[in-house]
Amino acid sequence: MKIQNRITELLKIELPIIQGGMVWVSGWKLVSAVSNNGGLGLIGAGSMKPELLKEHIQKCKRATEKSFGVNIPLLRKDSDELLKVVVEEGIKIVFSSAGNPAKYIDLLKKNNITVVHVVSNLKQALKAESVGCNAVVGEGVEAGGHNGLDEISMMSLIPQLVNELKIPVIAAGGIADKSGIEKALSLGAEGVQIGTLFAATEESSAHINYKQAIVNAGANDTTLIFKAIGLTRSIKNPFTKKAIELENKNATYEELKKILGEKRERLGIFEGDIDEGILEAGKGVGMITEIQTVENIFKNLS
Repeated sequence: MKIQNRITELLKIELPIIQGGMVWVSGWKLVSAVSNNGGLGLIGAGSMKPELLKEHIQKCKRATEKSFGVNIPLLRKDSDELLKVVVEEGIKIVFSSAGNPAKYIDLLKKNNITVVHVVSNLKQALKAESVGCNAVVGEGVEAGGHNGLDEISMMSLIPQLVNELKIPVIAAGGIADKSGIEKALSLGAEGVQIGTLFAATEESSAHINYKQAIVNAGANDTTLIFKAIGLTRSIKNPFTKKAIELENKNATYEELKKILGEKRERLGIFEGDIDEGILEAGKGVGMITEIQTVENIFKNLS
């Protein structure tokens, strides 16, 4: 897959494949492996304190001379501190999500940082373009983890963005093989962001139980939970069943927040509790049948 376009040029990569900056998954080992194989690795700062982010950036620098970046959820209370680390460490690519990129765009641009914002609808994408983002990730509802409330599929979202934006578009949501990449590019995207497939790699920092849950899951084994407090796609388990039962009973915001707690993602992804944790995964799980190395994945994708 020898493709040269605005995304490969913008991100200084050989292949238009970006690894999602996933919480509890995207540490320096995964990130450097993706970058060393020609894609763009993203450190998932959403599950890191500033000191830990600095450690992962420095280890990643030692493990690769290739381009890599950091994903930062802007709604985090310490996003200012995380961005300070990014600037101090000389990172030149930031993928932002879950918030308004306008808040930090001046700081990032002043430091010559390329900014890519994750969006789930056209309105968000136009806003990102208008404030100066260099590209957007159009994430369909097929994606694992947090999703847009509009529940727009990747197949519908990408053409809308491509038709209306001047900046390049990266497609995300349920992509887990070479044919998925080809379909996304045929819609006009100039790159793809892949999460779940890389979450189940040997280099991922996630717990082996979580990786195996991805491998064991079939095409119909993910579900959407918590529309009222933050729509999330996860592998079905006893916890998602309880959450859905509560939602069907018209539970209050407070009741839903209580059952979610603060560490459900860590419990499932990093600690490996496959019954009571949230096991974030996209609809492409049915195509993931083994835990592989990043190198082997790139052989299959390109």
